[in-house]
Amino acid sequence: MGPVPRSHRPPKQPYSGYHRTRIPAEDPELTHTGPGTPCGEYFRRFWHPVALSSDLEDGLPQAVSVLGEDLVVFRDLGGRIGVLHRHCSHRGASLEFGVVAERGIRCCYHGWQFDIDGTVLDTPGEPATSKIKDHVCHGAYPAFEYKGLIFAYMGPPEAKPAFPIFDTYEAPNSRTIPYSIWHPCNWLQVHENFMDPIHAVFLHTRVAGTQLTDAWGEMPEVEYRATDDGMLYVCTRRCGENVWARSNHILFPNFGQTAALWEDGSEEKLFSRASITRWTVPIDDTHCLILGWRYFNGEVDPKGRGAPDQVGKDAVDFVGQTGNRSYRDRQRTPGDWDAQVSQRPIAIHELEHLASSDQGVAMLRRHLRRRVRALAQGEELDGVNGSPDHPIASYTHDTVLRVPPPADGDDRSLLREIGRRVTDAILQADGAPGPERDGRVKQRLKHLASELNGADANV
Repeated sequence: MGPVPRSHRPPKQPYSGYHRTRIPAEDPELTHTGPGTPCGEYFRRFWHPVALSSDLEDGLPQAVSVLGEDLVVFRDLGGRIGVLHRHCSHRGASLEFGVVAERGIRCCYHGWQFDIDGTVLDTPGEPATSKIKDHVCHGAYPAFEYKGLIFAYMGPPEAKPAFPIFDTYEAPNSRTIPYSIWHPCNWLQVHENFMDPIHAVFLHTRVAGTQLTDAWGEMPEVEYRATDDGMLYVCTRRCGENVWARSNHILFPNFGQTAALWEDGSEEKLFSRASITRWTVPIDDTHCLILGWRYFNGEVDPKGRGAPDQVGKDAVDFVGQTGNRSYRDRQRTPGDWDAQVSQRPIAIHELEHLASSDQGVAMLRRHLRRRVRALAQGEELDGVNGSPDHPIASYTHDTVLRVPPPADGDDRSLLREIGRRVTDAILQADGAPGPERDGRVKQRLKHLASELNGADANV
């Protein structure tokens, strides 16, 4: 008697594990980022951080893997950054064992020397009449160093965009510390956490105890908005006599900013900005790196709960973000790292049962897929360009307004209205990004608070 066929849709019944052992394939269109893949081609149209500047402090080359490619990152003796294909064009020895030169890097095996743009500068084992330098060019990518991170552009040279500068990068009186976190899983299940504010209610508060502040455990009203280059959420919750409205903002494919970590909604504030900027960078299809910055200033952390000395390579200053705790400790107090990595090396979307609380995740996947397909069909990308003089506006923020609960008890409607109007005030602010725009946003929010308090009796 042959094997019993198993249904594509397992029955809804107790003890049905036998019928649920079929594991479908992952969604390759969104999760695979190697050379030639649709999502990989999309990724290669943007700048991505590939290493910390501190990785090069000892003067040695650093072997890295990004988007399924083996690379070497180095700083030559002239101070220039190189991002080259890792294996020497001569006989394939790894340039991680190369010797940094005044110009570029020299392979340890036969001494071939490559400039940061891949030009072959020297082939010392060849006769003086050799023309091999005229016919060989080593694989290389443009690099840019900024605030302790090394970025590379890995796409077609003729399509290289300007390096984008955002309005949060130069917050006044702020300390910026670069960091990285390694994850043994696909990039997407890490990045889409940005658009899942409901997980904070449970993972960070109700399930295993408060990991940030108790205010995170209050179920918010949530709205999601598409922007020209990405999307954001605004979640609005009650904190006693105050209302706390919070946004995270992402740009496709893998950029995101997080508002304050330690916000508790106890003190009024109009428009505080990001405490984290980060990229989720695929190493390969089953590993990724978070690379970014933590910001420390009195606006995002007025009570000084952050710990700059705990931020760096595979380290950041709030619980559950790395796999560097004992297994038992991670079981007792799981964090983002544990929840995301444990979804399998590549999360299987076909096995999920998305619910209303997953609206943001579904929207992220849908918009990402549309962009990946548009590029594959030859359409131009939605681009962002910004410079130190003209930075790009971003929307990540915290706003806390004193708005008591309404007399008729319909607080959920009030929260939705406040969240919508706070978001409108920010998205519609006139003026260039920076102090001028921030001032306009704050003035609009101050007016909104006055209007809401004046209308309390009628809400």
